[in-house]
Amino acid sequence: MLKLACWVAIIYVSYCLVLFLFQRYMLFPRFMLPDVDPVAYRARPDREIFWINASSGKVETWLLKPQNMSPNRPVPLVIFAHGNAERIEYNAEEMIPFQQWGLAILLVEFPGYGRSKGSPSQANIADAFVAAYDRISKRTDVDAAKIIFYGRSIGGGAICSLLDQRPAAAVILMSTFTSVRAFAPRYLVPPFLVRDPFDNVAVIQDYTGPLLLIHGKQDEVIPFAHSTRLLDAAPRARLIAYDCGHNDCPPAWRHFWQEIESFLRQAKIL
Repeated sequence: MLKLACWVAIIYVSYCLVLFLFQRYMLFPRFMLPDVDPVAYRARPDREIFWINASSGKVETWLLKPQNMSPNRPVPLVIFAHGNAERIEYNAEEMIPFQQWGLAILLVEFPGYGRSKGSPSQANIADAFVAAYDRISKRTDVDAAKIIFYGRSIGGGAICSLLDQRPAAAVILMSTFTSVRAFAPRYLVPPFLVRDPFDNVAVIQDYTGPLLLIHGKQDEVIPFAHSTRLLDAAPRARLIAYDCGHNDCPPAWRHFWQEIESFLRQAKIL
């Protein structure tokens, strides 16, 4: 029995060591993403592409300009953070409603994704988003008092990391978790082995601005209960629940954008 217990302990410790060493490949599967970079897709008059000098290397950002933009009037801005199995070019077309409302959108790539240098981690992602915020908020065509943070899935962690260091007029978190450490029991490992905790609860409980939570009740990746816990922690949060999973949420985009528009009007962004 003692020998069996020793072998079980050795196997478990080895399992934990492997997860500790390879967890970032699981959390950030950037090497599995297809390359989508035709010149015609990027070079459009409503898009400005520039690079941010982050501590981990140069990071690509896309500024999507609003429709019918007045040259002498600063506009509200959405800073968007995508999911872990996405890249910025996957989301450009999705942001058109923001542009139609007169908002600009800044898509910030994760370090190590696509053409961006470095490697993804909570620290490197936070540094890239802070550098992007600092650069874009100084522009005369951006209303720095009306910057909205919007993150989806792991992007919610990126947004909360940014929110921990920079102010936001409003925040939108879609299909987002309480923290990465909350998933440790799923893999039978102690939480302290998580290298990138993304403790979103700790951030939003101190955020007093308007917060919109969006989550699918059937989410098989990040359970719906994560958003209910975020709702309980945030001073001024509202939760919209959809009957969908993680990758098919929202099921009805028209209704989704109506909810977003209503939220931004209540927050006095529009």
